[in-house]
Amino acid sequence: MTEPPAAPRLRRTVRAVILDEDCVLLCRFRPPHPAVPPHVTGIWAAPGGGVEPGELPLEALRRELHEETGLVVDADPPHVWHQELAMPGLEGAYDGLVNDYFLVRTARFEPRGAFSDEELAAELISELRWWRHADIAGYHGPDLFSPRDLATPLAALIDGVVPDQPLTLGL
Repeated sequence: MTEPPAAPRLRRTVRAVILDEDCVLLCRFRPPHPAVPPHVTGIWAAPGGGVEPGELPLEALRRELHEETGLVVDADPPHVWHQELAMPGLEGAYDGLVNDYFLVRTARFEPRGAFSDEELAAELISELRWWRHADIAGYHGPDLFSPRDLATPLAALIDGVVPDQPLTLGL
């Protein structure tokens, strides 16, 4: 009798869609980050990171935002998007990622987290930048966005449409 296939080992992560009036704060991950495909110069994604063992998702979100951006989030932000990505061999122990995105509305600020420049570089983060929706939608540069079609679900959030249940995102 054959054994059923093992359940995929997925790394749980949390990310914040940080919006001011009309821009979103994104961080740029550079190679050799596992989310950056070969021959791509970088990926622009929402700030955040892994949920550590024993840590609740919102605790992880608050920790990650403090480390990467300096933003302190007191309220429980709404869970707006969910994404599952197959990435065999991720960090050697995982078969993929589960990204849960939370909406954080704030006034524009200069991102400067608790991490030093060296610690950010060790996380393979090369830049934090505010992006206008139109610039994301019309981008034709060498980097990619995560999710690839970030402009579409982002437009609804900018317009004030917050889903009752998290939307499932593709790659």
